[in-house]
Amino acid sequence: MRKCVGCQEMKNKKEMIRVIRTSEGEFLLDATGRKNGRGAYLCPDSNCLAKAVKNKGLERSFKQAIPKEVYEALEKEMEVLESE
Repeated sequence: MRKCVGCQEMKNKKEMIRVIRTSEGEFLLDATGRKNGRGAYLCPDSNCLAKAVKNKGLERSFKQAIPKEVYEALEKEMEVLESE
């Protein structure tokens, strides 16, 4: 079980999207959940992403500012998941 950084609900890890920070400081979306790096989890829902942006959930998880590109990539991923 993992907690969503947006809605703060506990859910099964396989139901969520993992965002990781690699040792090089790069942010990636980890669909497999197996890549190395510090991870934070989000529900595959645009509302949760909006809440995470508003309450700075990802910034708190990684203890640093998150580049705009990461949020843009997450938004695109959400659109794909919600259209399926």
